[in-house]
Amino acid sequence: MLTTNILLAEKYDYLSEKFKKAFTFLRDTDLAALPVGNVPIDGNEVYANVQSYSTMDAADCPFESHKEYFDVQYVVEGEECFGYEPVENLIPSVEYDAEKDLIFYQEPADFGSVILKAGDFAIVPPEDGHAPRRMTANGSCHVKKIVVKVRV
Repeated sequence: MLTTNILLAEKYDYLSEKFKKAFTFLRDTDLAALPVGNVPIDGNEVYANVQSYSTMDAADCPFESHKEYFDVQYVVEGEECFGYEPVENLIPSVEYDAEKDLIFYQEPADFGSVILKAGDFAIVPPEDGHAPRRMTANGSCHVKKIVVKVRV
């Protein structure tokens, strides 16, 4: 699933060589066997961050965004509610941290969300804020997720 505004439909090439490397990694790697941490794919252009956690209440999972990288968030096991909203509609709660390429936002009054289950992924461009790690109506569960970072 990829969701974006029509004004951004042609801004990025989601079939570029960098994205192909990301999808090849996700398709051809034994993701369940990967330990938590960073996995190089193509230097600083494309790399994976292997995560393992229990989903939490929405209040503990603020919206965030990145300026230098796309996120390809792929769920290996478990499920989570994944919030998303254009950055232009979000109010920052902290200053942008350039070293971490990360900024957090206040909870918006209205936003979209999708349930990501094992095998599902979402591509998040810099123009979209996202709120990962949120528990679904089924309650908290363990999630193993691969976040492939693709440089803009």
